[in-house]
Parts: sequence; C-alpha cells; structure tokens
Amino acid sequence: MIRVVLVDDQALFRAGIRMLVDSQPDLEIVGEAGDGQEGLAVIAQTKPDVVLMDIRMPVMDGITATGRLLTQPDAPKVVMLTTFDLDEAAARAIREGASGFLLKDADPEFLLAAIRTVYAGSSVIAASATRELFARFTEQTQPVPDAFASLTDREQEIFALAARGLSNSEIAAREYLSEATVKTHISRILSKLSLRDRVQLVVFAFEHDLA
Repeated sequence: MIRVVLVDDQALFRAGIRMLVDSQPDLEIVGEAGDGQEGLAVIAQTKPDVVLMDIRMPVMDGITATGRLLTQPDAPKVVMLTTFDLDEAAARAIREGASGFLLKDADPEFLLAAIRTVYAGSSVIAASATRELFARFTEQTQPVPDAFASLTDREQEIFALAARGLSNSEIAAREYLSEATVKTHISRILSKLSLRDRVQLVVFAFEHDLA
C-alpha cells in the first residue's frame, strides 16, 4: 500500500483527491493538512511514501515546507501541485528537491499514475515540462562540480539524453542498449552526482549548463 499525505489549503480540493486516491486498492491517504507547517507535523506523524504539496498556502508555503522536509533522512517523495503551467514557483520547488509537479486540473488517471511513478523511484513526472521550465527560469549557470568528471564516457552520453527528457526506453533505442542496462547507468549517474531522481538530473544539467 502506497501511503500518501495531501497538503493543500482548499478543503474541497482535498476531499476530491482523497476520494480519488482512496478508491484505488494500492493507495491510501494517511493524512492531510491545510498549510505547510501543519503538513510537516502530519508528515512526521504518519511517515508517508509520497506527499502531494500545494505551492501556494498560508502560514507556510509548499516551497518552504518541501525544502525543510527534504533535509530529513528517509524523506518521502514530494510532488508539487500548481495551478499554473511552467510556473517559476514550481521551478523553485524542484530546486528544493521535489520530484516533479502536476497541474491541479490534471486528468485523475495521470495524478494516480504520477503517485505510483514517484513511489517506484522513476520520478519522471513531466521531464519535458521540467526541461522547458528550467530553460525559462534558470538565470545563471554554476561551475560544473568535480563529481561530473567521475562519469564514464557512456554515462555522460546517457546523462545528456536523460537531461533532454528522454525515457529509459527512448535512451535504450538510441544507444542500442537494454532498458535494464540504461536503468543501471542512470542509477550510477544519480549516485555519483548525489541526485535524488531523474527530475533532479534535469535541474543539475541546466544549472551547470550541461543541457
């Protein structure tokens, strides 16, 4: 069972998401909150696998709450909820470590699939949208960390394709590799660069002018 906490200041929206999620045999809402501060308390108490976090809330916004949450060991995966496509606030939230973002009016099946995808560790909720987001809002690049030089030539090739938003299957087809091999390479890349997931890889690429 995938345990989910929902943090959003609109009670009606929370009720709708709770009904949707709880209708699934493998998902359950284990807690909800109306602002980021309350959300952190609920998350600490319930230990969810995935958090759906609104960006704009009173008391403490979702960006601040996400930043605090993800400094903790064994933190859950966080998916930001936003009303605006390609929102600068979503870019800031992903920089804080969120695994992606969803529009609040997304298709219900897409939201359910996103929860499962993040839980499984793939964390590719809109890699193409994330790429476009950072192309628009990345203001200045940073020096490339020494850790990038530790990637093999093959890993750097796969890094570049993943940074463009390609899926494992698309990378496998281009590089004439099996999906399992690509997944292994991606895991090693994330480990060497100390990145949480594929979305963070896209962020890393843009922030260091490697995209």
